[in-house]
Amino acid sequence: MSARDWQKSSYSAQGNACLYVSSTDDATIRLRESDDPDTILTTTPTTLRAFIRSAKAGRLDHLAKG
Repeated sequence: MSARDWQKSSYSAQGNACLYVSSTDDATIRLRESDDPDTILTTTPTTLRAFIRSAKAGRLDHLAKG
């Protein structure tokens, strides 16, 4: 897996804490963070879409409250 396989999120600022995304031939979505590039999360497009919709709707806000 080369660096060019990964695309940096347009919402990531310059420097650390950047999110990168990539997909495989079987449509698996891969996510990694610049701080820990060896840790890769995998998901499906459907699951990622549902997660993003939930986050935008505020249904996950309770998780950020400590």
